[in-house]
Amino acid sequence: MLIVGSIIDIWKREIHDYFWMVFGSIGFLLVFINSDILPHLLYLGIALIIAPFVIFIWRIGLFGGADAFALIALAVIAPMATFSENPVTPFTTLSNAAVLFILPFIINLIRNLAALIKHENIFEGFEETEFKKICAMLIGYKAKNPKFCFSIEKIEKGKKKINLTIHHAENEEYCTEPNTWITPGIPYLLLITGGFIIQLLQGDIILSLFIK
Repeated sequence: MLIVGSIIDIWKREIHDYFWMVFGSIGFLLVFINSDILPHLLYLGIALIIAPFVIFIWRIGLFGGADAFALIALAVIAPMATFSENPVTPFTTLSNAAVLFILPFIINLIRNLAALIKHENIFEGFEETEFKKICAMLIGYKAKNPKFCFSIEKIEKGKKKINLTIHHAENEEYCTEPNTWITPGIPYLLLITGGFIIQLLQGDIILSLFIK
């Protein structure tokens, strides 16, 4: 489910709700093939604690509806599943995904440092503080032909400025202006998939650090 969903998300940046409803329904029906249903329903109820939390994150725009529904469907299909002996919680996949979210920042920084080493004037025309420039280098880069990205440029009194406001994952328009500073519209479903794989193999990364 997650791999197919990730491929669709990369390709179209949109996944129909029916996709998650089908998998979630199958997961729920599979509960009833167990001889002892009550413990499985209880376990499912605990796993679905994540549902209101991810719906809230979706509504404020930190990630898309597909990401929220993916986590809910995952909670139904494989509630707190792991092959490791490390602890997991209903929030483990999401917290692991949050750890993986650091990778795009590292990639952006390496890309921008490489451009500076090549003596490219990536902040040409900008009048900004060094702090904002460093922030821009972490969250984005200057794209020649943006695709599935959000602009982090704005014009104030005829001068270019860095715009560090949060972009709503579903309502914001993608940037198509060439040679613009952008932040990539990363398919968060990829990080969720990675977070679930880590959950299966390692459990909860953050929680295991505190317990050890």
